[in-house]
Amino acid sequence: MRGNINLSSIHVAKAAFHQAQAISDLINLTYRGTDGWTTEAAIIEGDRTNRQEIENTLINPNGCFLIAQLPQLLASCIYVAQEKEHAYIGFFSVHPSLQQHGLGKFMLMQAEVFAYQSLGARKLVMFVISQRPELIAFYHRRGYRGTGRVEAYPSFLGIPKISGLTIEYLEKSV
Repeated sequence: MRGNINLSSIHVAKAAFHQAQAISDLINLTYRGTDGWTTEAAIIEGDRTNRQEIENTLINPNGCFLIAQLPQLLASCIYVAQEKEHAYIGFFSVHPSLQQHGLGKFMLMQAEVFAYQSLGARKLVMFVISQRPELIAFYHRRGYRGTGRVEAYPSFLGIPKISGLTIEYLEKSV
């Protein structure tokens, strides 16, 4: 599936409830698979999510999954939810075979526009694993900055293979 992606032909839409399993599969492949630069398989084992968690997010009236669907493949997904005075971004995934072609930048921008226009958010918040400097750098290049908030890695996100994993919060004003 490697090759150039024509981003102008990518259609971004809100996910439907029946797509929960495909979204869960994509997230697990992206974060716990062996391919792609976003994998965490070397530092965390176990699934990142499951169908039930995705179904629960899909029924949240204050949030939605945005997806990019290719004819035979769910290419990308990103979750955006209103939380008090900001929008939370999470579950951001690009299929490993489509990474490094601009789809991630494109999808993040779509989520930011959605948060601003549809949710009225003026600030976006996310968390990333502190031990993933390349991922943090990706977000820094897109205007996200550390908040100083660092917490122990949550046990529900998988089993750490190394000790001392932490998550840190990033935010961006829009």
